[in-house]
Amino acid sequence: MSEFESVPVTAVPEGARILDVREDYEWEAGHIDGALHIPLDELPARVEELDPDETLHVICRTGGRSQRATQWLEGHGYTAINVNGGMGAWLDEGRPMVSESDGEPTVL
Repeated sequence: MSEFESVPVTAVPEGARILDVREDYEWEAGHIDGALHIPLDELPARVEELDPDETLHVICRTGGRSQRATQWLEGHGYTAINVNGGMGAWLDEGRPMVSESDGEPTVL
Protein backbone atom coordinates (compact mmCIF):
# COMPACT_ATOMS: atom_id res chain seq x y z
CA MET A 1 0.00 0.00 0.00
CA SER A 2 1.48 3.32 -1.04
CA GLU A 3 1.77 6.40 1.11
CA PHE A 4 -0.48 9.31 0.28
CA GLU A 5 -1.11 12.77 1.61
CA SER A 6 -4.10 13.62 3.83
CA VAL A 7 -5.16 17.10 4.89
CA PRO A 8 -7.94 18.53 7.07
CA VAL A 9 -10.71 20.49 5.32
CA THR A 10 -9.19 23.69 6.69
CA ALA A 11 -6.08 23.03 4.56
CA VAL A 12 -7.95 22.66 1.26
CA PRO A 13 -6.97 25.79 -0.69
CA GLU A 14 -9.48 28.12 -2.31
CA GLY A 15 -10.02 27.01 -5.89
CA ALA A 16 -8.65 23.49 -5.33
CA ARG A 17 -9.83 20.78 -7.74
CA ILE A 18 -12.20 18.66 -5.65
CA LEU A 19 -13.13 15.09 -6.60
CA ASP A 20 -16.23 13.90 -4.72
CA VAL A 21 -16.47 10.08 -4.71
CA ARG A 22 -19.79 9.76 -2.84
CA GLU A 23 -22.94 8.18 -4.24
CA ASP A 24 -25.45 10.16 -6.33
CA TYR A 25 -27.97 10.62 -3.50
CA GLU A 26 -25.24 12.01 -1.23
CA TRP A 27 -24.05 14.42 -3.95
CA GLU A 28 -27.60 15.64 -4.59
CA ALA A 29 -28.16 16.41 -0.89
CA GLY A 30 -25.11 18.66 -0.70
CA HIS A 31 -21.71 19.13 -2.31
CA ILE A 32 -18.93 21.61 -2.92
CA ASP A 33 -19.74 23.99 -5.76
CA GLY A 34 -17.48 23.25 -8.71
CA ALA A 35 -16.47 19.78 -7.50
CA LEU A 36 -16.25 16.89 -9.94
CA HIS A 37 -18.54 13.99 -8.99
CA ILE A 38 -17.41 10.46 -9.78
CA PRO A 39 -18.73 7.79 -7.37
CA LEU A 40 -15.95 5.52 -6.10
CA ASP A 41 -17.21 2.42 -7.92
CA GLU A 42 -17.23 4.35 -11.24
CA LEU A 43 -13.71 5.77 -10.85
CA PRO A 44 -11.78 3.12 -12.85
CA ALA A 45 -14.16 3.48 -15.82
CA ARG A 46 -14.20 7.29 -15.70
CA VAL A 47 -10.58 8.08 -14.76
CA GLU A 48 -10.01 9.62 -18.22
CA GLU A 49 -12.24 12.52 -17.09
CA LEU A 50 -9.44 13.57 -14.72
CA ASP A 51 -6.42 15.67 -15.68
CA PRO A 52 -3.24 13.77 -14.67
CA ASP A 53 -1.40 17.10 -14.35
CA GLU A 54 -3.89 18.48 -11.82
CA THR A 55 -3.71 17.93 -8.05
CA LEU A 56 -6.99 16.43 -6.83
CA HIS A 57 -8.41 16.86 -3.34
CA VAL A 58 -10.54 13.73 -2.88
CA ILE A 59 -13.55 13.84 -0.55
CA CYS A 60 -16.38 11.54 0.58
CA ARG A 61 -18.65 11.58 3.65
CA THR A 62 -16.13 10.78 6.38
CA GLY A 63 -12.85 9.92 4.64
CA GLY A 64 -12.89 6.15 4.03
CA ARG A 65 -13.91 6.05 0.38
CA SER A 66 -11.77 9.08 -0.44
CA GLN A 67 -8.79 7.32 1.15
CA ARG A 68 -9.30 4.31 -1.13
CA ALA A 69 -9.77 6.58 -4.16
CA THR A 70 -6.63 8.56 -3.28
CA GLN A 71 -4.56 5.35 -3.01
CA TRP A 72 -5.94 4.09 -6.33
CA LEU A 73 -5.32 7.40 -8.10
CA GLU A 74 -1.76 7.69 -6.73
CA GLY A 75 -1.11 4.12 -7.93
CA HIS A 76 -2.20 5.17 -11.42
CA GLY A 77 0.05 8.21 -11.65
CA TYR A 78 -2.29 10.94 -10.42
CA THR A 79 -1.53 13.45 -7.68
CA ALA A 80 -4.31 13.04 -5.13
CA ILE A 81 -4.76 14.31 -1.57
CA ASN A 82 -7.28 12.76 0.82
CA VAL A 83 -9.52 15.22 2.69
CA ASN A 84 -9.73 13.99 6.30
CA GLY A 85 -13.19 13.99 7.83
CA GLY A 86 -14.86 14.38 4.44
CA MET A 87 -18.03 16.34 3.85
CA GLY A 88 -19.03 15.96 7.50
CA ALA A 89 -15.98 17.98 8.52
CA TRP A 90 -16.56 20.38 5.60
CA LEU A 91 -20.07 21.08 6.92
CA ASP A 92 -18.83 21.37 10.53
CA GLU A 93 -16.29 24.00 9.41
CA GLY A 94 -19.06 26.03 7.78
CA ARG A 95 -17.46 25.75 4.34
CA PRO A 96 -19.81 26.61 1.43
CA MET A 97 -21.99 23.93 -0.13
CA VAL A 98 -24.75 23.68 -2.72
CA SER A 99 -27.47 21.08 -3.31
CA GLU A 100 -29.34 19.72 -6.30
CA SER A 101 -32.69 20.26 -4.57
CA ASP A 102 -34.59 23.23 -3.20
CA GLY A 103 -33.54 22.29 0.32
CA GLU A 104 -30.62 23.49 2.41
CA PRO A 105 -27.42 21.62 1.48
CA THR A 106 -26.67 18.83 3.93
CA VAL A 107 -24.46 15.75 4.32
CA LEU A 108 -26.16 12.34 4.31
